[in-house]
Amino acid sequence: MATEHRHWPVRAWIRVRLPEPETPPLVLMGAPPPPQPPGDFLAPVPPGPDPRKRIFAFEEEEGEGVVRIVWDADDPERLNVELRLPGYGSRLPPERIRKFWTAVRARLAPLGTVRVEASDPPP
Repeated sequence: MATEHRHWPVRAWIRVRLPEPETPPLVLMGAPPPPQPPGDFLAPVPPGPDPRKRIFAFEEEEGEGVVRIVWDADDPERLNVELRLPGYGSRLPPERIRKFWTAVRARLAPLGTVRVEASDPPP
């Protein structure tokens, strides 16, 4: 992951709820294992000030920007997807938003049916 992308402003974002797992893990003794990230495309992010925090992310270049997908083990039912673009400016044109949504749908398709909880701008 390129570090300069993390400093680009978020110009559009989507928060999605992941589908329920078909069979939750069965724990016979002790604490349940920590949740695993959905999809094999997410990679661990180096720990910040709290080493117990588990965050996984994926970045993919998309046009002049980057689509960044973030999963936090403390909120395992959701994914946050961001479109980061260099520079600030006016609202993105509708065709750019549609392109972002198309890229997100293609990337998240293997995870099953996800439900959009919030987004800016809306679809």
